[in-house]
Amino acid sequence: MPLVEETSLLEDSSVTLPVVIIGNGPSGICLSYMLSGYRPYLSSEAIHPNTILHSKLEEARHLSIVDQDLEYLSEGLEGRSSNPVAVLFDTLLHPDADFGYDYPSVLHWKLERHHYIPHLVLGKGPPGGAWHNMEGSMLTISFGNWMELPGLKFKDWMSSKRRNLKADRVLPEEVARYYKHYVKAMGLQKNFRENTHITSVSRLYRGPDGSDGQDRDVAAQHLQIEKSKFTRRNWEIRGYQRVADGSHAPFCLFAENVALATGTLDSPAHLQIEGEDFPFVFHSMPEFGAAVSKGKLRGKADPVLIVGSGLTAADAVLCAYNSNIPVIHVFRRRATDPSLIFKQLPKKLYPEYHKVYHMMCTQSYSADSNLSSDYTSFPEHHVLSFKSDMKCILQSVSGLKKIFKLSAAVVLIGSHPNLSFLKEQGCYLGHNSSQPITCKGNPVEIDPYTYECVQEAHLFALGPLVGDNFVRFLKGGALGVTRCLATRQKKKHLFVERGDGVA
Repeated sequence: MPLVEETSLLEDSSVTLPVVIIGNGPSGICLSYMLSGYRPYLSSEAIHPNTILHSKLEEARHLSIVDQDLEYLSEGLEGRSSNPVAVLFDTLLHPDADFGYDYPSVLHWKLERHHYIPHLVLGKGPPGGAWHNMEGSMLTISFGNWMELPGLKFKDWMSSKRRNLKADRVLPEEVARYYKHYVKAMGLQKNFRENTHITSVSRLYRGPDGSDGQDRDVAAQHLQIEKSKFTRRNWEIRGYQRVADGSHAPFCLFAENVALATGTLDSPAHLQIEGEDFPFVFHSMPEFGAAVSKGKLRGKADPVLIVGSGLTAADAVLCAYNSNIPVIHVFRRRATDPSLIFKQLPKKLYPEYHKVYHMMCTQSYSADSNLSSDYTSFPEHHVLSFKSDMKCILQSVSGLKKIFKLSAAVVLIGSHPNLSFLKEQGCYLGHNSSQPITCKGNPVEIDPYTYECVQEAHLFALGPLVGDNFVRFLKGGALGVTRCLATRQKKKHLFVERGDGVA
């Protein structure tokens, strides 16, 4: 869908869009859904199991959740997100889910078209974002109904495809297709643009005479003086769209607000050690999975080295193990570390991951034993370097070094978002401005109820960028952003109606 031809808002470069959303995964889709005028209300016969929350909801039953005090509703709630609005919205959509209950949502949705806020959602590929690129052989960590977005039950969609959802967990490719269908089913297509690549997002200041200026054009020593002459109003978004013939069509958009919904899977984290760029060292599960499926590692006597202690590393262990490829599994933590993700997963629901965890604990390397024929773990070890002869040097926490010959190596220690289109690669937005943005270690610092960046007004962030890696919780970001923008829109209209003008 061409960016310029299909969008009248872009025909006049002086037009400023109220919102541009960067990223078309579940975060961006859910935000588009709510900006399109869909509003959640307490269902007429619903009773939330949390009696205190239910009494609060009853106080303003006639109002949509978007129009209520989110801080008041969130107070006292606990959940698996550090963002209070995410916990609130999750408990409204999936009451007591963490206790194993499958209660229905206490919300129902209404389309109120007068609440529509014009916006564009820009994505590199089809709606669904990174879900279209995930390894297809692995089950998702979450239940199917936890992957769903408001207004379309995942099980209903699956049954419409004549596939019986016997297991609660589903394949990533099914989730990707669901998100793509969701955009169409909810009538959101007009807001979405595919095959777009963002090259810069910068502040644009508009002076009293209508002239424009940008952050990058103002000398540092005059920055404060110059900024005082301008009204901080617009963002300039530059990039290009890949068209059918493979060429790139550049574009430039202007927006009052920008919402970052890029996720964090763009750039796999590296060990930053010698030899990591050798071709036998992989940094993503799809890369490794492709090598295995093509038989490149079949019949190799030397083991595969897998680095990492998260679920993606566990997926790689399972992939190799099930293909009869011997594994050396290296991770920095103790196998009994209580912060390992496996500790949070019920054994009955996630047997394959607990199989990996059991091996991590019981099949660890010792000086008086050789490598196991199928799997050997190296807790509290790290990789010092890779060598051109496909050897690696490991070092224990005590300083003891070991050398092993490999058939391949897979480094799966997390990933970073690609925020190269922002100044300082977006680092200045994080809790620690000297470090890159990461989901766990250094998320974007936001107002907990509006999701507006603390360091940058009119710039919002949601989803993995603010620590919400599970689809269950990223929907709260859409609620927070929508409430903030809707409230500001009301205030702006009041100014206009009173004849005061808009600040």
